[in-house]
Parts: sequence; structure tokens; C-alpha cells
Amino acid sequence: MSESSNLEAARRARLQWWQEQGVNPYDNTFRVTSSVSELRGLYDDKTAEELETIEETYSIAGRLIGHRVMGKLAFGRLRTRDGDMQVAFNKATLGDTFKLVKKFDVGDIIGVTGDMIRTRTGELTINAHTTQLMTKNMRPLPEKYHGLKDVEIRYRQRYVDLFMNPEVLEIFKVRSRIVSYIRRYLEDRGFIEVETPMMHPQAGGAAAKPFMTHHNALDIDLFLRIAPELYLKRLLVGGMEKVFEVNRNFRNEGIDTTHNPEFTMLEFYWAFANYNDLMDLTEHMVSSLVQELHGDTKLTYGDHEVDFAMPWRRLPVRDAVLEYGAAKGITEADLADKDSLAACATRLGVKLGGFEGPGRILMELFDEVAEEHIINPTFIVDYPLEVSPLSRRRDGEPEMVDRFELMVAGMELANAFSELNDPADQAQRFRDQLDAKAAGDAEAHGMDEDYIRALEYGMPPAAGEGVGIDRLAMLLTGNTSIREVVLFPLLRPEV
Repeated sequence: MSESSNLEAARRARLQWWQEQGVNPYDNTFRVTSSVSELRGLYDDKTAEELETIEETYSIAGRLIGHRVMGKLAFGRLRTRDGDMQVAFNKATLGDTFKLVKKFDVGDIIGVTGDMIRTRTGELTINAHTTQLMTKNMRPLPEKYHGLKDVEIRYRQRYVDLFMNPEVLEIFKVRSRIVSYIRRYLEDRGFIEVETPMMHPQAGGAAAKPFMTHHNALDIDLFLRIAPELYLKRLLVGGMEKVFEVNRNFRNEGIDTTHNPEFTMLEFYWAFANYNDLMDLTEHMVSSLVQELHGDTKLTYGDHEVDFAMPWRRLPVRDAVLEYGAAKGITEADLADKDSLAACATRLGVKLGGFEGPGRILMELFDEVAEEHIINPTFIVDYPLEVSPLSRRRDGEPEMVDRFELMVAGMELANAFSELNDPADQAQRFRDQLDAKAAGDAEAHGMDEDYIRALEYGMPPAAGEGVGIDRLAMLLTGNTSIREVVLFPLLRPEV
């Protein structure tokens, strides 16, 4: 029998012992009255003598992550939602209950009621007057000095990762603050939060491969949402002039440090605004969020210092390819037409499918030579129509659209544009997408007849944006893998 199996067998025997003592090992009668942060706020600056004059008692609960018994005295370390606290168990105070304390295992969830003291080593401690087993732990915790470090086990057993590694719990607290801040920011500016369907009869709203499912009662195939865009814009038609949704999206694509097939995005739409208005709003919203979390506009991400101070650079796609591609020999002549673009892409080892027009090839070159080098927040602008099927054409430049992508630390953080509200133009672009799909573009989508009908009723001029919440959380917590900011990232099944 393995060491782990022996330890689990010992826990099962201990469980039986508790039951024989008449103790419910899964009790739910203990009530918490205080938090560790509250107690530290009240007493961190008090001396041992000052604490002796305070008769107040407090009740806290948490997981026992350390436990040692020394004759008639025992010490434990209790891990709670907002910090650790040492607990002192004294037989003179606890009486017969002390025999139960000796049977606690590391990993048990317990409750303690007591007063605050300071030990000889100066540590603020709760001195137990009563204690109670609340949940019996049946599996030994990872070795306490090394903790849970194996990344795959951490992601598979996030429930262990969270209580073994407090810094991981802190990441998700920050993530929650990010979403809360954004909600308040938009609501303060008149935006209304809505919910739209996650199962769509027609995939659309982004260039991505969808997941498919089947509804038995209606006997129809449905697609998991790749973006909420087309439904949110239907709401603009209905008169909801400022809307947003913090939404889950699903894209049947690869997994890497910045992609998870299931991810969270903020999408918001603003009637009677254009993409310049969105750049101004985004710049202020994100910059003020960084200030809120870090107290500064600068933060360290990987090997870089990123400065979110306003204003942010606005750089055309073409200029970015020339600027960052110069080191690889890209010149104006390489961007002259489709043939020269294709030849340049081939020279750089960019694989093309044969269906790409000049706009798509230009974006492939941008991805190849520019994206990873853009560190400080930069709005990439002047996108070709070919890669922007839902964007409004630029007045006077019909092959360009009013669109931007926000790049930070070498990755795309947001995508936005002035919205196309001409139903005839939109219908033609859907037909172009059908042609691209027939030519082999797996990310192209079909005709959404109902959306065209909605546009025919009249959608006000508007602008819309999607912001990757997971990537924003990566940036603002200093994590270079999306798996560190997603509670349960998708993994292969355990063998």
C-alpha cells in the first residue's frame, strides 16, 4: 500500500473515532462572528499586556493547515478566506475538549471561539475557549513546505490550489475587482447590463470556429456563442442605446498561453458614437482601473514595464507592419498589392490558404512581425474591410473600416469598430463570407437573415467593443498564462 493510501486509511479510522465520540464530523452549527482581517485591524498594534485587559471573544473558522501538540498545549494555523491566524489550544482552558484537539488532522475545517493574545514570540493568536470540528478531511494535504507546485495538478485540483497557495486566491479576488470596477464604470455612464442567448441558431459575431450542439425537443442544431455581438446590436435597434454584457464565449480553437476555448469577454455597444469615442472611453476606463488596483499607471508584466498613462498611441496596421517588419526587410514595395504581399508572406514563412485577399495577408504579416513587439497600450487602426465583415466602411475609403484593436504586452486586449448599419451592405458581406467559407475559410460564417431584418427596421449609428476579461486579468495580476486567471481551464481528461 502506498504512503498516500496509508494516510487516507488513517483518516478513515480517525473519522470513525470522531463518530464514536458522538461528534458529527460534518457539523453545520458553528457560526462565524469575525474575520482575520478584522481581528488584525483591531489588535495588530496591541501589546500582550494590552490584550490581557480585553475580555471580548471572537469566533472564526477555517482550514487547519498546521497543527502541533506539545503536552497540555497545542498550536494550530487556521487558513480563512482573508488570511491565516494562529490558534492556541490550552488544556487548562479547554478541559476535556483538549482530547479532541489532539485528534485534529491537518486539513480539517474547524471553528474556534476565544480571546486575543500575543505569544512569547510576539505572534497575534486567538486563544481557544471552545473549538469544534466542522468538516473532517479525508485526504492528506501536499507537503507543507513545498506546497502544491505541479501546474497540471494545480489546474485539475484548483480547490486544493486555492487553499494551499494564498497568492492564487488573491489572483481571483483581483479578477473579481476588475469585473466589478468595469460594471460600475459603465453603469455610471448610463450603460445597462443585459443577458443574451448562449445558444445560437446561426454562428456569428466573430471570425472563429464554433462548437455545435443539438436541441432534442426542437430537433435543431445550435452553436455555442462565439460572440454576443449580433444580439446586442439587435437591442440597439430596439432603443437600448447603451448596453453591455459580461459574457462567456466558446471558440473551437487551440489552447495556448492566451487562448482557452471557453473565455470571458466584456462587450458593450453605444448608439450615436463612433470608434474614436470608444478609444477615448477605453483609454480612460483601463487606465483608471490600473490606478485603482496598483496606485500607479505602471506595472511589470513578464520582462517588460507597461505604462498605461494616457494618451495611448494610435498606429495604423500598415505603419505597424513597416515599423516592426523593417528588421525582417519589409518595405513599402512589399505592401503594394496582393502579389507582393503574398510573396513577402511566403518569404517570411507565413502559411497562406490561397483564399486570402490583400487585406487578410496584411493582417497575417502584422501577426507575424508586429504584434508581439507592441508593449505599451496601442490602438492599432485602419483595418482592411476584408477582415472586418461587421464594421462600417470608412467614408471616402471604401476598402477600409473604422476599427481598432487594442494591443498591450504583445497581445490583443480589445477589438472595436463603428458599426455597420446598412442592411444591404451587411447582406452582401454575409454573402462574401459564404464565398470565403466555400473557398476554405473555416472561420467564415453564413447569412443571418433575422439580423438583416433587424437592420432593415433601422439601427442607429453606433460603435461596439469587446474586451478580453481573462487577458485583462493576466495583465493586471502579472500572469503570462491564461490558465492562471481561469478557475477551471480546459484540460485533457485524466488517464
